[in-house]
Amino acid sequence: MLNWIAQNGLTIAVIAVVAALVAIAVVVMVRDKKKGKNSCGSCGGGCAGCPMSGKCHSK
Repeated sequence: MLNWIAQNGLTIAVIAVVAALVAIAVVVMVRDKKKGKNSCGSCGGGCAGCPMSGKCHSK
């Protein structure tokens, strides 16, 4: 078992880093959702200045 881990250490490390980044992204998205921030679209802000403000989601 230790031999397998030694041979695949780099792959395991890369997978761990990618998993950590995905987990961080999910936590940030959940936190923003709880704060009421709008994450749709490329602006990343609220809907006040958006030309599609009344059409992208219901209130």
